[in-house]
Amino acid sequence: MSFFKAYDMRGEFGVDFDLDLVYRIGRWLPVVLNAKRFLVGRDARLTSEALRDALCRGLVESGSCVDDMGLATTPMVYFFTAQKGYEASVQITASHNPASHNGMKVSRAQAVPVGYDSGLSELEAHVRSGALPPVHSAGSCVPVDYREEFVAWLRARTPDLSGIRYAVDCSDGVAGLIIRDVLGEGPLYLNETPDGRFPHHAPNPLEVENCEQLMQVVREKQLDLGVIFDGDADRVMFVDERGVFIQPDYLIGVLAQQLLPREPKGARVIHDIRTSRGVIEALERYGAVTEMGKVGHAYAKKRLRASGAVLAGELAGHYYFRDFFCCDSGEYAALLLLGAAAEAKRRGVSFSQLVAPLQCYANSGELNFKIERKDEAIAAVRQALAVLGPPTALYDFDGVRMEYPTGWVNIRKSNTEPYLRLIVEARETRLLQEWLALLRKTLDPFMVAKHA
Repeated sequence: MSFFKAYDMRGEFGVDFDLDLVYRIGRWLPVVLNAKRFLVGRDARLTSEALRDALCRGLVESGSCVDDMGLATTPMVYFFTAQKGYEASVQITASHNPASHNGMKVSRAQAVPVGYDSGLSELEAHVRSGALPPVHSAGSCVPVDYREEFVAWLRARTPDLSGIRYAVDCSDGVAGLIIRDVLGEGPLYLNETPDGRFPHHAPNPLEVENCEQLMQVVREKQLDLGVIFDGDADRVMFVDERGVFIQPDYLIGVLAQQLLPREPKGARVIHDIRTSRGVIEALERYGAVTEMGKVGHAYAKKRLRASGAVLAGELAGHYYFRDFFCCDSGEYAALLLLGAAAEAKRRGVSFSQLVAPLQCYANSGELNFKIERKDEAIAAVRQALAVLGPPTALYDFDGVRMEYPTGWVNIRKSNTEPYLRLIVEARETRLLQEWLALLRKTLDPFMVAKHA
């Protein structure tokens, strides 16, 4: 059942799942989570309303009381799950996946994520069995509207943005539900109306081609920067004043500069296994204690809660905050980063100059290889890198990250897509190209197709 992933449920509608499966998930979720009071939201995909109906029918027949937020960003659902004291929640979304896809992100009380190792595997087993739990006394499903409350929370935390000129691309996603009411009429808005067909570009800004419209507008209008959200607004990314895409892990450092001055010395910041060495070194210079963690929101949130860290960040553009119930919010991250950009401009520093000190190594970005024999390919990469000598550090909890005096390599399996993902970082560009040539040659025999 390919619909059940490591930290959510996601797939192509009509291929990987159907409405009957969603209904059965609704019947079993209250059993698996031992919950009866649910919050449900959805993104703007064309199938999301039908999924909502099937899910809520199952939940109600299980005896659950469901509050339906309707259209909502994923961070809105996380926020109100915790803030309103729900026992569980479901956001219907496939995040950045194509328009034909959909899925669900499940949380327990306090917006604690439910991943495959914390409930989804049990849910899958029940659904796979074909059985259904007994029908209990009918529950209820009623609409709720928390939009204005969320806008007010964000506006209360909006820094001084005077002086910067910028564009905001909502990617035809649900960020458009709230962002103008938060930021006002200052920005130039692109693709603001939610449209589940995603007619202007795919809702995945980590693929730089989806940022081309924003890049062009920033250059043509001579703006200071551009902001782009993914389809459900749990991720945000930026382009600088030159229209150049900024790899999202670099912005962990900028966010830390905003948050660490409010914290006692030695505050923790969590980064994923793909994060640039330049960022890690900068965090240590800022006085943070750094922790390396697995990729994925189910892992990041758990680690953030356990450690008391102020911030966690990922290369994919997820940023998690202790003061956002340890959840990710593209909206809140955008406000903090826009505030940093505005403050820098008042000092005569451009956005690219603000980020430049973090970009002190040559970095490949994340390269994706479609490979069937993933374990064999990872073993081949490790063997090929033996020419560099033994690594100075080895992390093997999410694929492998091998550190060397002049750089590092991370190769890992995607938890949501059929790819092997590779990142290489080196002290200089020449060395980076040499390592990439070696690893591409190593991976070529294993490849079905390549998408980089």
